[in-house]
Amino acid sequence: MEAAKNSSLLILHDAVIVTMDPERRVFRNGGIVIEDDKIKAIGQSHHILAQFSSLAHQIVNLQGKILLPGFINTHVHTSQQLGKGIADDVDLLTWLHDRIWPYESNMTEEDSYISTLLCGIELIHSGVTCFAEAGGQHVTGMARAVELLGLRACLAQSIMDHGEDELYKDILSQKELHKKHHDTADGRIRIWLGIRQIMNSTDRLLLETRDTANELKTGIHMHVAEIPYENQLVMDSREVDHGTVTYLEKIKLLQSNLLAAHTVWVNKNEIGFLSRAGVKVSHCPAAAMRMLGFAPIKEMLDASICVSLGTDGAPSNNRMSIVDEMYVASLINKGREVYAKGTTDPTALPAETVLTMATVNGAKSVLWDNEIGSLEVGKKADMIIVDPSSWSMVPVHDCISSLVYCMRTENVVSVMCNGRWVMKDQKILNVNE
Repeated sequence: MEAAKNSSLLILHDAVIVTMDPERRVFRNGGIVIEDDKIKAIGQSHHILAQFSSLAHQIVNLQGKILLPGFINTHVHTSQQLGKGIADDVDLLTWLHDRIWPYESNMTEEDSYISTLLCGIELIHSGVTCFAEAGGQHVTGMARAVELLGLRACLAQSIMDHGEDELYKDILSQKELHKKHHDTADGRIRIWLGIRQIMNSTDRLLLETRDTANELKTGIHMHVAEIPYENQLVMDSREVDHGTVTYLEKIKLLQSNLLAAHTVWVNKNEIGFLSRAGVKVSHCPAAAMRMLGFAPIKEMLDASICVSLGTDGAPSNNRMSIVDEMYVASLINKGREVYAKGTTDPTALPAETVLTMATVNGAKSVLWDNEIGSLEVGKKADMIIVDPSSWSMVPVHDCISSLVYCMRTENVVSVMCNGRWVMKDQKILNVNE
């Protein structure tokens, strides 16, 4: 008697499956079984088909396409997408004071919703299934967009100090956002706390944010050590011998739920502080090259710091493509070796390390690695399909190398998040582009 078919069982087979699991297994002719929102089985196609084909409601032959975990963008300002092009070719302080803060202060919730939808479309096309909002306006608008798009996200409000009364309101508003939106959209949305930067944060804001995040058991997203001026201001006003990271260590804000964005201007001692505290670092290579400088990424990785990849926002980068960031990250950090040491090192940030930053380390950075970041049984079905048969990737001699150095966004053909397709055959399903 034939077994009853499971209406929620999907098989994808005849794929090159790049698992990014602890053994970094690659199945040359692999199959994967998805049940509801989770991965039920993974292995060689013939084993998967023999065991599950009689139970599946749908079987899809991927004809040699590459299947891998969805990318995780750990630093993106979704509410800045409508500001693309308003702050090109200016220094950071001009960028902030004269361009971005006036733009953000005039945003409505509907603006934030539309901006996040537009940003989300670009993220999906580049294979992103999860992102960490870097701190923006109107989180409720963002949450509406994320729910509709079908993505996974850690959302945070942009917080700066405006005096005692405003501080109380800021902390309270973040608690209310957490209560309203945390773990919504089938568990795809988490609410984090945001600190824009130390230059406009009092000690009380920093400490109350730290304590509130621990109380809510959530993360903190903060811009850290972006420019030399920031470090100098901290040294002058807070009486420490280096800068932001040294001061955050002093007040015990460095902890494992802190996601430190950029973290460009840090010294050897501060790299040690970050490592010992388990702080996660989001490396945004294109934005850093545009306004900030060379972050010591190789030294951080050598110190066992979890470094992931982000795009930053549209006015900082213009391109919300983690595919581009993988390519740029490898080249910049190879080139930095020449700048730092006077000698070349082509082995700096090899392809597998960069791919790890975009997947495994991304999941660790957003505190979600128990469910996403790799293709393993029991984890969420967040994955992308890459078609390597176009001119940009042919021929594929090494699939890991090709994914980092050759892939373009056009090669990302389908995206699944939480067991549901959000893009199929390069068509976004939930939103009319």
